[in-house]
Amino acid sequence: MPLEFAYRIVDVFTDRPLSGNALCVVLDPVPEPVMQAIAREVNLSETTFPVVTGDGEYENRIFTPTGELPFAGHPTLGTAWVLGPGTWTQRTSGATTTIEVDEAGATMTQPDPVFTETDLGPAVTAAGLPGAEGAWIASAAGNRLFLLLTDAPIDRLSPDMAAVAELNRRTQSAVFGVVRRIDDTNLHVRVFCPAVGIVEDPGTGAAAGPIALLARQQWGSAADAVIRQGVEIGRPCHIAVHAEMGNLRVGGNVAACAKGHFLL
Repeated sequence: MPLEFAYRIVDVFTDRPLSGNALCVVLDPVPEPVMQAIAREVNLSETTFPVVTGDGEYENRIFTPTGELPFAGHPTLGTAWVLGPGTWTQRTSGATTTIEVDEAGATMTQPDPVFTETDLGPAVTAAGLPGAEGAWIASAAGNRLFLLLTDAPIDRLSPDMAAVAELNRRTQSAVFGVVRRIDDTNLHVRVFCPAVGIVEDPGTGAAAGPIALLARQQWGSAADAVIRQGVEIGRPCHIAVHAEMGNLRVGGNVAACAKGHFLL
C-alpha cells in the first residue's frame, strides 16, 4: 500500500488562481527524509509541512526545491490560510509569528530586521543597472537578504545570474532584491534567488517588510505601502506592508488553486 499525503496548492498575494506566488501545503505528517524530495518534485518556490500543536498554534517546515528555509513570507501566509480563519501562531526555526486569517487572505507579523550597508558596485554590475542609490544586507528571522535601491526602471532588468548567485554566496544572503520607488505608497520590486534554485520569485513576503522599512528610511515612503512584484514573469503579486519597527506587518490575498494526494 502506498503512503498518501494530502496537499493543497494556493496562490498568495492574489485574489485569483494561477496568479501570485504558488505554494504547496502538505497537510499529513511526512517523514523528514521525504520532505525535500516532495519539495523537489513540486518544484514551486516553497513547499510547507505544518503540524498543528495546539489551539491556534502550529510548527512549520519550509522547503525550496534545494533546501530548507528558517522563515519565509508567502509560505507563512498561505499555510495559515489553508489551516483556516482565525489567529494562528506559527513557529519555524527562524521566527515565531502571528497570522490573522480571514476568507480573503492573511496578514502576519514579522521580526524587525537589522540593516547593514554594503558595497554597491558588484550589485549594480550583477543587476545590469546603470546605477543605484545604495545596497544593504537585511538580517531577520534567520535570513539574510541583499537589497538594492535604484531610481532606474527595472521592468526590463536582465541580471547576470551567475554574478547574482556569487554575490549571494559571498554575502551569505538568500535573495537579491532590486527596489524602485513608484510613489509614496507603491514600490516596484524584483527578487532573484539563483543561489537557492529559484531564478526569480514572484512575491517575496520575507523581504517585503525589510524592503518597505528601508524605502521608508531612505526615500521617506509611507508607512503603509504596496509592493508590486512578479508581473514580469506572469505572476503579478500585490503585497501590503505596514512598515513600522516593532509593528511590522505583511499581508495579502490568497486563492485556492488545487488539491490532491501524493502516493509514495
